[in-house]
Amino acid sequence: MNPGDLVVRKSYGGDVLFRIEDLSSDLAILKGTDYRLLADAPVQDLSIVRDPESTIAAQQVRVKMNDTIKRRQKEQQASISGRMPSAPANQAFFEVPGKVLHLDGDSNYLRKSMQLYTTMRVPAHGIHVHESRMADILLRLLPEIQPDIVVITGHDGVLKNRQGQDLYSLSSYKNSQNFVNAVHVARQYEKNRDGLIVIAGACQSHFEALLQSGSNFASSPARILIHALDPVYIAIKASYTSIRDPINLSDVIHGTISGVDGVGGIETMGKYRIGMPIPKLMESAPPQAGIV
Repeated sequence: MNPGDLVVRKSYGGDVLFRIEDLSSDLAILKGTDYRLLADAPVQDLSIVRDPESTIAAQQVRVKMNDTIKRRQKEQQASISGRMPSAPANQAFFEVPGKVLHLDGDSNYLRKSMQLYTTMRVPAHGIHVHESRMADILLRLLPEIQPDIVVITGHDGVLKNRQGQDLYSLSSYKNSQNFVNAVHVARQYEKNRDGLIVIAGACQSHFEALLQSGSNFASSPARILIHALDPVYIAIKASYTSIRDPINLSDVIHGTISGVDGVGGIETMGKYRIGMPIPKLMESAPPQAGIV
């Protein structure tokens, strides 16, 4: 085995597909390819995967992901076509979906996220930054980028060696305190939860603390692993829901791969706007996502 190899853990029944990040004589450091998970495992517990599409877990994730993308695309088209019922059929208008600022502690997951934003035509700025520095980065970038939606995510998890069994203590989590600190900065910038939508958390994050600190949506109510793109799906839904309409909580949560055990939130108004007429100097190209 070598760093970069795709593997599954025998003792877990091959439930999650990993890539080997680092390797010693008897221990491997693993990173989930689809789930925001860092783990270690004995080398003898690992089995190399030659064809990642052959694993049941990978197939289930991709089916769910494709279904979710198709549903989002249909929703967007239906939303756009019905946005101006009183306007003449031939009246052109332009779209202003909500702008996203996405902070991610993992560069690979960030790249996947930005690809999805681009596919769904959501204007987005992506920042790869360690979880411990997210609060400081937000303090600088929020007034500069002025986003409608902020995504704060990366790696997290319940610590194995935590003192006691207190899942309601932030000290029991790898990065939940860092996420909470970043949410506090976002709320100092904009206190109104409809003024700035905050989506925060990663695998097994302290759901209650993130909501109490000011998040609109957070993970993870049941302290489970969440899919790497779950926060992105919520951001896309927020970006393309009209400012006149609340985001459908049941729809957006059940539309994620992790579902209600992985993500939760509170009632929030959308960020999508339209305008007319189309300015003569407006670029005809759809909004593009980019990594900063």
